[in-house]
Amino acid sequence: MKIHWWYWTVLGLMLIGSVLLIPSFTIIWIGIGALIVGVAMLVFSGCSLTAQLATWLVASIFCTVAWSRYLRPRVDRRKAGLSKAAVVGAVGLVITGADPYARGMVRFEVPLLGNAEWPFYTDEPLKAGARVRVVDVEGDALRVVMVKGAFMTKD
Repeated sequence: MKIHWWYWTVLGLMLIGSVLLIPSFTIIWIGIGALIVGVAMLVFSGCSLTAQLATWLVASIFCTVAWSRYLRPRVDRRKAGLSKAAVVGAVGLVITGADPYARGMVRFEVPLLGNAEWPFYTDEPLKAGARVRVVDVEGDALRVVMVKGAFMTKD
């Protein structure tokens, strides 16, 4: 059986289309590799099956590496997801009390940045059950102050 250029083109389009069904973005690069082999077969029609498979392998690997190294948008992972403006002013309930400058835990009714519980620091002693308001973000912990009569919402 001879494999024609349009076999590779159909395979490439099917693989690219399967991204809608299979939750793996890498399969798109394998499909693009098959499209590259289809174009190469259109130009160089006398290639053996071994050469076609080798070209598909090399093209797929090249596309995947090119995407991950050069084309993918760069994200500074040290600052990813941190939005100080979204956190400051939120009111939570202390679940683990803390002495001044010691670490405690606060829980929020609505999760902040994907987490309902956060470590905190304070300048005053706080006991479990106290309501606190976030005033700053310090590294991986929140700086909070006690509030009286506040509701569990962000003002």
